Amino acid sequence: MNRFLLVPFYEHPADRPEAWSALVDVAPSLYGVVVNPASGAGEAPDAAFAEAADRLRAAGVRILGYVDTAYGRRPQAEVLTDLVRHRDWYGTDGAFLDQVSTAPAALAHYRRVAVAARSAGAATLVFNHGAHPDPGYEEFADLLVTFEGPWDTYRTLDLPVAPHYCHLVYAAPPGVRPVTPVHCAVPGTGAHPWGTLPYLPEPAR
Repeated sequence: MNRFLLVPFYEHPADRPEAWSALVDVAPSLYGVVVNPASGAGEAPDAAFAEAADRLRAAGVRILGYVDTAYGRRPQAEVLTDLVRHRDWYGTDGAFLDQVSTAPAALAHYRRVAVAARSAGAATLVFNHGAHPDPGYEEFADLLVTFEGPWDTYRTLDLPVAPHYCHLVYAAPPGVRPVTPVHCAVPGTGAHPWGTLPYLPEPAR
């Protein structure tokens, strides 16, 4: 299956409708799209995000709700509340858990989070560690983000590659393709690099 781009796109559909339409157009190339209305699901449904999620889902795209875990400091109940709101408001297929610890000391916490998420209907779980984690995390999630950072750093590293690893690279020039089967490389820089789309393939016609 030719699904390789995991796209964390943190822009509002009302502000960037053409970009969201571009994602629909390249649906067969996507592993999934992360929806992030308010650094999480927010306090109330957002109709524009719901409409965008509906369009992507109708095109066969996996929708993942953004949930911050604060490296294990955020209580499990808050994480699960965010996940369930994404599910109920945007029909997400699972969750993109951000700021996941890499340390073995947090394994028990994330095991509980993963079990609760699966019980709440999360078919797909992505853990964004941002760096290579303790191997114990591999049993909890479908995909582990083992690198998140700028191209200038990424290009100097020789990182492990596996089908369930994902690399997210920003400040990337055109033509960059990270080495993991699932990946994303965007041109964005600074504090908000994920407000830019990756270099998308031509839409299938």
